[in-house]
Amino acid sequence: MKKLSLQSLAITTFVFCMMWGVDKITDFKFFSAFDPISQALTDFELTDYAFSNLRPDPLVDQRIVLVNLAPNRGLIAQQIMKIKQHKPKVIGIDSFFDCEGGLYDTLNCPQLLDTLGNLMLSNAIQEAGNVVLVTKLLQTRELEKKKEIDVYDSIEYSDEMFSRFATNAYANLPTGADYQEDVKLCRSLFPKMKVNGKDELAFSVQVAMKYDSVKAIKFLARDKEEEIIDFKGNVELQDNRLGSLQSKELSTTRYPIMFYAVDWEQLLRDEYIKDIFEGSIVMMGSMGDYFGDPSWEDKFFTPLNKKVAGRANPDMFGLVVHANAVAMILNEDYVNELPEWLQVSIALVICFFTVILFILIDEHLPLWFDTLSVVIQVILLLTVSGLIIYCFATYTFKLDLSLTLAASALVGPCYDIYKGFQNQIRKWLTKEPKEVLSE
Repeated sequence: MKKLSLQSLAITTFVFCMMWGVDKITDFKFFSAFDPISQALTDFELTDYAFSNLRPDPLVDQRIVLVNLAPNRGLIAQQIMKIKQHKPKVIGIDSFFDCEGGLYDTLNCPQLLDTLGNLMLSNAIQEAGNVVLVTKLLQTRELEKKKEIDVYDSIEYSDEMFSRFATNAYANLPTGADYQEDVKLCRSLFPKMKVNGKDELAFSVQVAMKYDSVKAIKFLARDKEEEIIDFKGNVELQDNRLGSLQSKELSTTRYPIMFYAVDWEQLLRDEYIKDIFEGSIVMMGSMGDYFGDPSWEDKFFTPLNKKVAGRANPDMFGLVVHANAVAMILNEDYVNELPEWLQVSIALVICFFTVILFILIDEHLPLWFDTLSVVIQVILLLTVSGLIIYCFATYTFKLDLSLTLAASALVGPCYDIYKGFQNQIRKWLTKEPKEVLSE
């Protein structure tokens, strides 16, 4: 029994060494021809299938109303004043009102020419008194040189004439994109970040705090550096100028309406149900030039995408991502995860006992070893995959067993390689008998 355990431990160690080696090789991109395949697989998680296929359709969250932002500051000011009349509890605006790069001249910042529009917007934010504006967390050159990831030491605000009358919160989302125009895959958010010794709150957290501080504080008390967003649904952005079939084709998620949405022209023309704003969270941001605009600007890939791997079209505007995060906080529908140490432990234990099973089959049923080892691996992979999907779909628990899946896939080949090496070493160490000459 001791010998069996030691041999199993040695092969398990070899499996994990192989996984480490494969990981390092792929980091160096030695097999660049397979990069598109690896990228598609990297973008995919088993929980995406539960997100987009298995969970029940959500109910419309009537506490949150989304409004498409008008194209200029004067019209945005009119939007805020109209919304204010209906007494919403909080207005969150997912847009910057500043001169990019801090260049305050009319050549580099033509928005300055709209003096009346700027004054109207500043006055509208001040009169509303319950506005949350977005900021952007940045790195100074000194910090960039250190190549620190997700660490920031400066903040970009809207111009003071707007930001001083509002609560400010950062809109940064972890997407893996190196620049704004890059493909952005969003699954999570950073609830709070420390910048120059001070805690800054995420835009969605600050909006939720204004609406229900008890639930927002409870969310922050989880004290997780990164929280997976429990995406429940999207919005239907149907343009009346498009036919119903074409509008349907523009949809890139499987989910029905989760939030009410009002286009900027509808709002200014009073073509909306006024009762939806009272006591609610109103979130304003860009959702295209008009509802149904196929623009990719400020649009993300999310787990709700129709194509769970090798995605083609982004499916959710940034404003809707923030709205899903707010709904998660208010509903207390948090996504819980396995701690990393437990992920490793489960992978080690399953791999260890799988190897023991392989050794026993190899010793007692050698002729059936190849068949049975493959069957065991397939059953193990399907069982673990099914368990991951079931736990997420039923309990919103992310059972991250990707290490277990990798070990299960490699245990068969690694066992054969290890046994081959072992037999070869034994052959080298065994003295061959001298030939006996006979007449």
